[in-house]
Amino acid sequence: MDNKKEIERAELHKTIWAIANDLRGSVDGWDFKAYVLGFLFYRYISENFKNYVNKNEQEAGIADFDYAKMSDEDALNARDYFIKAKGFFILPSELFENVKLRASSDENLNETLERIFRNIEDSAKGTESEDNFAGLFDDIDVNSNKLGATVNQRNEKLVKIINSIAGMKLGNYQDNSIDAFGDAYEFLMTMYASNAGKSGGEFYTPQEVSELLTRIAILGKTEVNKVYDPACGSGSLLLNTAKILGKENVRNGFFGQEVNPTTYNLCRINMFLHDIDYDKFDIACDDTLKNPAHWDDEPFEVIVSNPPYSIKWDGDDNPILINDPRFSPAGVLAPKGKADLAFIMHSLNWLATNGVASIVCFPGILYRGGAEQKIRKYLIDNNFIDCIIQLPDNLFYGTSIATCIMVLKKSKNDNKVLFIDASKYCVKVTNNNKLSAKNIKDIIDVYKAREDKNYISKLVSIDEVGQQGYSLSVSIYVEKEDTTEKVDIKVLNQQIKDIVDREEQLRKAIDEIIKELEG
Repeated sequence: MDNKKEIERAELHKTIWAIANDLRGSVDGWDFKAYVLGFLFYRYISENFKNYVNKNEQEAGIADFDYAKMSDEDALNARDYFIKAKGFFILPSELFENVKLRASSDENLNETLERIFRNIEDSAKGTESEDNFAGLFDDIDVNSNKLGATVNQRNEKLVKIINSIAGMKLGNYQDNSIDAFGDAYEFLMTMYASNAGKSGGEFYTPQEVSELLTRIAILGKTEVNKVYDPACGSGSLLLNTAKILGKENVRNGFFGQEVNPTTYNLCRINMFLHDIDYDKFDIACDDTLKNPAHWDDEPFEVIVSNPPYSIKWDGDDNPILINDPRFSPAGVLAPKGKADLAFIMHSLNWLATNGVASIVCFPGILYRGGAEQKIRKYLIDNNFIDCIIQLPDNLFYGTSIATCIMVLKKSKNDNKVLFIDASKYCVKVTNNNKLSAKNIKDIIDVYKAREDKNYISKLVSIDEVGQQGYSLSVSIYVEKEDTTEKVDIKVLNQQIKDIVDREEQLRKAIDEIIKELEG
């Protein structure tokens, strides 16, 4: 499996590099990302729509039916039916494969694409899927000067992008062992790391970390009610639940909120790429702490999140927040310059009684004093913290800091917190560390066992955590293994004595030789 994954990954990366080299110097890296992902999405929904229609017709007995060869007039007769089933509609002439065939001879390619993208979005207007399609193609500007100064130059670049995307060997998205779209996004992030680095405290969650977070949150469950991520980015954490449990086993769907409009679009695109039906996801674009969008959908059985680290928020400058039911129970708000614990309080408030939240956090929030200590006191005294896992450093792009995972539960079987030191559970890949499948399994096994294990884990009563000033730093509770060589003083003294004696004998022997030579 790991080998198949690496082959698929290498193929994908090779194609993206080829496109990048083709367009180098003409399209800024960050904009380039939007074109690659946008056209990848356009190709996908075209194939997805075509395959759906073909399957329907073939099951009805028309064995060689091909929607791509159908006339637009005939296709329009079934438009309403398909919008109801798929949430959108694409004319045969506007499918990616047909546009590709005509692209190099289409003098108005930019206008053609603009019209097609608008038609796809408009097909959902006035229907239940409208919110899921509105503005999906906003980030692909086919008339941008960045593609070229003239229409001809822009169209030449667009033809190159279309041909390259068409050449990607992606197979069936659902059959890939990698998340092709997520992996393309991850690779593009690393290619343009200078832009992608720390942008408003955001770090892309590597797929392996996503998998660990998700497996912790769904441990012991074969199906769940709803999954939620309050800072969902491109949706990789939400989609991991679908990948591990099967999307049909997330009964009432996927919910997320993202403040960045570009990333919000990527998340919705990612849902479609994973064949999550439009009525099974609800992604909102707004500030989760100030304007949470899913009051009517909470509580959630599974919450997985990698919220932005130490970003600024209103905090006690906003008198409304201290009375907000998400934050008021702790009696204090997270500091204005560090919203981390505000995201944790928000997640706890929206967590179902039988639910689990697993959240990536920066180590500072585990030990700092002031308001953060008071919030930790509330979390610990009320027995909401199930486990703290220290992860290896260098796992995330854009930061080398060793992050942690905080696991929250509202219904625990004991009054204890499990501390796990997983800092050695990784493999080295170039300059970064990575979690292998075995690393993930080993960490889950330690979490599942919930017992003391020398130098790895410690089960600590909430009273003892209180005695430690409510610090949740793993290093306080889990002893580090002393790997320095043990020295036996008696043996060492004897060795020194032997060396001194031997030295004395050598001196005497040298003196004897000198005497003989002088004599």
